[in-house]
Amino acid sequence: MSLDDRAENFLNGQQEQDLNNADNKIIRELSLLTPLDYDRVRKEKAEQLGIRPATLDAEVKALRSTSKEADRLPFPTIEPYPDPIDPTQLLNEVSAAIRQFIVLDEHQAHAAALWVALTYFIDVVEIAPLAIINAPEKSCGKTQLLTVMGRLSYRPLPASNSTASALFRAVELWKPTILIDEADTFFKENFELHGMVNAGYLKGGFVLRSESVGDSFEPKMFSVYSSKALAGIKLEKHLPDATMSRGIIFNLRRKLSGESVSRLRHADPDLFTGLAAKLVRFADDYSEQVRKARPVLPESLSDREQDNWDGMLAIASCAGDEWINQATAAALMLSESASDKSASAGNELLSDIQAVFERLRIDKISSVDLIVALCDDEEAPWSTYNRGKPIVPRQFKKQLEPYGIESKKITVNLKEARGFTLSQFNDAFTRYLTPPVLTVYPSILATNPAITRPIAPTDSKTDGQIAIYPSNTQATNGKASDSKTDKSAFLGVGVKHTEINHVFETEVF
Repeated sequence: MSLDDRAENFLNGQQEQDLNNADNKIIRELSLLTPLDYDRVRKEKAEQLGIRPATLDAEVKALRSTSKEADRLPFPTIEPYPDPIDPTQLLNEVSAAIRQFIVLDEHQAHAAALWVALTYFIDVVEIAPLAIINAPEKSCGKTQLLTVMGRLSYRPLPASNSTASALFRAVELWKPTILIDEADTFFKENFELHGMVNAGYLKGGFVLRSESVGDSFEPKMFSVYSSKALAGIKLEKHLPDATMSRGIIFNLRRKLSGESVSRLRHADPDLFTGLAAKLVRFADDYSEQVRKARPVLPESLSDREQDNWDGMLAIASCAGDEWINQATAAALMLSESASDKSASAGNELLSDIQAVFERLRIDKISSVDLIVALCDDEEAPWSTYNRGKPIVPRQFKKQLEPYGIESKKITVNLKEARGFTLSQFNDAFTRYLTPPVLTVYPSILATNPAITRPIAPTDSKTDGQIAIYPSNTQATNGKASDSKTDKSAFLGVGVKHTEINHVFETEVF
């Protein structure tokens, strides 16, 4: 094709686009007229456009219906930002805007910014983790954070005190970002809402309900997949574990006298609408990249935690290495904090039993002595587990049954009793607890029953002590750490953070 032909084609295409824009402008102007005024000019305008009046009627009616629907929406319609955006700069702006009004550390602010961005990519990610905004007391900013994240999110829909049926119909119709405040009171007793929120975590999640059709009822599936944020006080006590595990948990604290944030009521409305417009453009331009992204997730995160963070790290990957590092650090820090506060009673019991074996340096113990040892720990719940009284053998047995652990006849101090051996717990300790690093002196290696294997090449020697790493673990960078749970490895390059020792040590003298 010659240069002249290409130029002619370009001009013809430009003319066609200009003509379409002119036609659309006329139709928009006609849709704003009253019925009487429109009827007076419809034939003239149809002739001008080169179409039949009936065709013009259909176009004007469709545009009017769209406009009325937009007027009825419970959230604003945001047009995309006109210019291409820089993902790194945008995520930095969103994070900074959140911290302008809420006291958050940088890991929480990064997580909040990524969660907000995720709401715009809801159609291309497979999992929509909950944003769980938790606080130990009143006046910690939970409602404030919910409001700020809502103003930045895609189609925010405050839903406190709404019925479950109204919410799943709203999700089916609009796919909004559901915002639920006071979840410790409104949400905890609403079991139908629990099911809807949990089912809406996965793409394709639905609830099945009966719909009236004539004189009978027919089953109908309602999509409940959408972004959802919940805020409340001590939510770990009020929400089911199944709900808590599906969330990115923001644990807020009360603001100190020296900490200063801006008043939300004084905020410039353009701040939120401007960022929302940029987020719309971000999703328009990067949806395919996010859809295809396969971010590398830390192995120290559980399967559920990896699911929660997968989409958010995919979004961070659009902003380069700096945001990938920041997102990974946030995932590790927030997941660690959530795991510490949401451990099940059975998991906590296993951890405390492991501590008893290590503290007493034994490899078997009677059931009675084990319960006594557990109750001796004043910070553990077992001395008051039975309605303010010590845990009883029946409750103890019930907690261990899911792990396949039962008491058996053993000999302790030349006497026969029912109890447990350390080997009965090895599988459960390995599967459900973070492996401890045992710092011991060489002289007791042969006598310490907690050491279940000989010294390995990965064991480090320092000042007469030996750090013993259980199976599948090793030392990293000269520090004792678990190769599967070494979080510091992901907190390093380019990320400012306070160094935290994640090693659990037991010193034996």
